[in-house]
Amino acid sequence: MGKLFSLMIALLLVGCAVIEPYDEREAQRDAGLAIQEVYERALPTLSEDKQRHFAQRLYRLTGEQHWRALNHAYGVRLLTRLEDDIVGLAEPGYAAARSRAIIADYSQRTAKQRARRAMLGEWGEIAFARGLLFRLAQAEYHGLLPAIEDHERALGYLAEVDWAAFLTDPAVIGIYAAQVANQAYFLHQLGVMDLRREVEAAFRRHYPPDRVADLDDAEYRNWLYGLTHFVIADSRYYQRKVDPEAHAWVLEVLARETDNILARATADIQAEVALAFLLADREDHPLVGRVREALVAAVAPASGIIPSHTGETGLAGGEHRNVLAIMVLRWPGRLHPGPDLSDALGGRSAEFTGSRHPQNKGAGHEPT
Repeated sequence: MGKLFSLMIALLLVGCAVIEPYDEREAQRDAGLAIQEVYERALPTLSEDKQRHFAQRLYRLTGEQHWRALNHAYGVRLLTRLEDDIVGLAEPGYAAARSRAIIADYSQRTAKQRARRAMLGEWGEIAFARGLLFRLAQAEYHGLLPAIEDHERALGYLAEVDWAAFLTDPAVIGIYAAQVANQAYFLHQLGVMDLRREVEAAFRRHYPPDRVADLDDAEYRNWLYGLTHFVIADSRYYQRKVDPEAHAWVLEVLARETDNILARATADIQAEVALAFLLADREDHPLVGRVREALVAAVAPASGIIPSHTGETGLAGGEHRNVLAIMVLRWPGRLHPGPDLSDALGGRSAEFTGSRHPQNKGAGHEPT
C-alpha cells in the first residue's frame, strides 16, 4: 500500500508539472486577447494608418476574415497613392520636390525624430524613395503590384537610387537600423537589387560585440531594433517563418543579451525580440517565456493595455507596442500570408482624379 501511495503521489506531481505550464500559457493567451478586445473597441477612433497596422498583423496572426475589410480599405488607398507617385515620376523634379516636402513635414517631437529628419535631409531624394519603396513592397505583399499601371517606372526609379551608400552608412545605421534592414529586404523582395549581405555586414561592423556594452539607451535600443528587423523583414512582416540558420547570429546575440533586454529595452523591443525567436520557430527558447511574463506584468489594470516606458496609456500612441504584445502572447504557431487582395482590387487600378491626398500627409511617419 505504501509503494502504491508513493507512486500515486509521484504521478500527481508529474501531472501538476505538466498542467502548470499549460495553465500559464493559457493565461498569457487570455492576456493578449484582453488587450486585443480593448483595441478592437477603440479601432474606429484610430487613424487609418493605425487601423492598417493593427489589421494587417491580426490577419497574419489569425487568418480571421473579418480583418479583410480594413486591409481592403488600405489596398484602395495604397493603389491611389502609388498611382499619384508613378504619374508624378514622369515629371522632372517630382521626387526632389516630394523629398523636400517630406523633410519639411517630418515630426520633430522627439530627439530621435529630429536626428532622423536631419539625417534624411542630407540624402537628397532618399526621403521620397524610402516611402515609395515601402508602398511598392506593401502592394506586392497584397498581390496588387500587377494592378498598378506603369509600376515598372517606379521600380526603375528605385534602381537608380544609391541605396548601397545609404544603407551601409554608419551614421544612418546608428539612428535608423530597423529601417535599414527593412529596406534591404524590400529591395530584394521587389527584384530591384540584393543588398542584404552588404547591409548585414555593415550593421555588424558598426556594432561589434565590444561596443554594445557602452551604448547609451537610445542607441542600444536602435541596435536591438535593427537585429530583430533582419528576421521580421525576412518573414515578409509576419507572413512566414524564417530559416533559423540564416539568422543564427541574430538569435545568438539576443540570447546573450537576455538580462539587458529585460532591463533596458522598451516593451515594443522586448516583444520584437520574442517575435524574432517565434518567427525562427524557437518558441521554446527561455527568452520567449521571460518576455511573455514581462508583457503580462506590464499591463496596466486601469487601461487594460501596456503603457509606454514613461507611463503613457494613450491608445493611438500605444498601438504599435500593444499589437506586438498581442502577437507574442497569442502566438498560434501558424501564420497567414497576405491578405491577397488581387481578386477584389487586382482587376482595376484606383481611379486617378488628381492629387487627392495632401502631398505631406503622413510624411514624417516611419512606415512598418
